[in-house]
Amino acid sequence: MNRQDFKKALIIVHDLVMTGAAVIATFFVRFEGPFLNERLVYLPVFLPLFVAFAGVVYWFFHLYRSKWRFASLPDLFNIFWASTVLALTLLVVDYVALSPQFYGSFFFGKITIALYWLIQMFVLGGPRLAFRYFKYARSRHTLGRDTNTPTLLLGRGNDIEVILRAIETGTVKKMRPKGILSYRTEDLGQSIRGVPVLGTFADLDQVVQDFQERGEVIRRLVATPSALSPEAHPDMLLARARRLGLPLVRVTSLGEGMRDAELAPLEIEDLLLRPTVQIDRQRLENFIRGKRVLVTGGGGSIGSEICTRVAAFGASHLMILENSEPSLHHILEHPSLIASETHVDGIIADVRDRSRVQEVMNEFRPDVVFHAAALKHVPYLERNWTEGIKTNVFGSVNVADAAVEAGASEIVIISTDKAIDPVSMLGATKRFAEIYGQALDAEFMSRHAATRIIAVRFGNVLGSAGSVVPKFKAQIARGGPVTVTHPDMVRYFMTTREAADLVLTSASHADDGRHLREGEDLSYERASVYVLKMGQPVRIYELAERMIRLAGYEPGEDIEIAVMGTRPGERMHEILFARDEPMAEIGIDGVMAAKPVFADRTKVGRWLEALAKAVADGNRAEAEWIFEEAIPEFKRRQPNPPSAEPAEPARLASR
Repeated sequence: MNRQDFKKALIIVHDLVMTGAAVIATFFVRFEGPFLNERLVYLPVFLPLFVAFAGVVYWFFHLYRSKWRFASLPDLFNIFWASTVLALTLLVVDYVALSPQFYGSFFFGKITIALYWLIQMFVLGGPRLAFRYFKYARSRHTLGRDTNTPTLLLGRGNDIEVILRAIETGTVKKMRPKGILSYRTEDLGQSIRGVPVLGTFADLDQVVQDFQERGEVIRRLVATPSALSPEAHPDMLLARARRLGLPLVRVTSLGEGMRDAELAPLEIEDLLLRPTVQIDRQRLENFIRGKRVLVTGGGGSIGSEICTRVAAFGASHLMILENSEPSLHHILEHPSLIASETHVDGIIADVRDRSRVQEVMNEFRPDVVFHAAALKHVPYLERNWTEGIKTNVFGSVNVADAAVEAGASEIVIISTDKAIDPVSMLGATKRFAEIYGQALDAEFMSRHAATRIIAVRFGNVLGSAGSVVPKFKAQIARGGPVTVTHPDMVRYFMTTREAADLVLTSASHADDGRHLREGEDLSYERASVYVLKMGQPVRIYELAERMIRLAGYEPGEDIEIAVMGTRPGERMHEILFARDEPMAEIGIDGVMAAKPVFADRTKVGRWLEALAKAVADGNRAEAEWIFEEAIPEFKRRQPNPPSAEPAEPARLASR
């Protein structure tokens, strides 16, 4: 039994013992003499059954999911309902089974049951509140020590109040808040949980100087999400922090009680996007909790984020499949995975190895599979097209087939916006993987509770390997030049957290319709492809200019921007859906979806056989002919110089 299980067992024992104590205390308070003795005789028969029933009620109302140090109003509300159900149960038993017609008199009586309800509420809620106060008092004592870092908190009152509670409960450590800065003048002169609002963001220099004159040195700035909103002018805040030489960190989550609080250094890319899409955390927790999840490519930038989110939302088991030993080791050592209650394991395997993938799937038996393993860099795949087909096409086929055979309920294939009207091998291979998934999904459409196979398309993910933002940062750090392929090229951008949450949200929607029979819910629309609403695309040249300015330089003067020309397989604009993909309204904010455009499974099988032969023969032209038949839009690309003799259309048509 690990430490977390031991703590949960102690809580269960406490609640059951307190339930028995509440019943006994009620009898001793309410009755005396022969009335008390008469009821104590029946306790050995009645009490064990009632305590066991109480344990079921407590489990139903989730009394064991929350930690005592975070005891809050929702937890007390659950205790209220659990105690009420127990009291009502006693009332029903007393008036139906033990009424005067059977027992001769009421065994409990209404007053006794009301008294029991009050005592039960006290013995369950009191220790929780006392424990939280103890933790609060100890944290307040800890905050006064010199070892904690003097800190200024930045943002609006609601966000500041949440992080102050997190500091008090010990979720956020090594931090002593000395003051608050808000970008709103109406917050001036106020105090939040004993910490004063000292000024606006424009007063940062003066506030830091005032502390220095009093002999206290501010050593850290913490920005809440509201401090990074456009109206707060975060560009100016970052510039001021850098000029003062103060580390500026951001709060990456503001959950209930900051239970999953995370702090991270504020980077330039955090200021480049529109406001982050808000997700339904409860929806994702309800979907993931208790499930067995397998992630292929779990050591990559997207796969690793999916792994951490899956663990955060309460998966029972997580299997990470990765062909890179260093990447697998790195994700398995991730602090959030180590600290989670999810049983995490990793295995070295290549999605190209069909028998190995089947072996892993059949042994692990996942409920949900996230297929993130892929080759994704356009220039490399243009030169190494056979590797792209082997991994992105046949690797996806292997994962999908093995997951279906193992009985997975949902399979999510990570795709790309380059799969629409593809002009590159990356786009063509990813689009073909989508086509196979849709063909496989079509076979199960009429089956109740059958496996769902869906795809999720991403734009460019900030911070992912090969993303333009890390490249620009490195070029700026070297003094330039910053290289842009074309001044008019535009792209969509999203954060890795948004990307991972989109994947989980899409899988949860697919699961909603998996158990519906025809006609049960006419509002549900079956979707096959999901895309995040990413707002307006960003012009890459303007992105480079802003990053240079955020770094404290002037584009064109301090750091040059060099236009290098488009690379093979690149296009000027990104699109999210194909022309023939009908849109689907799924009722989830921030997410768009398209209905499936089914391909015949037999025809897809013939294309796969032909692709395998083209790869074996090294015949790129043959492979491109197959992609053109499967994806008619692929014909409109600007063709690269052929590496082999073109295949004859008549041969392909004969297949």
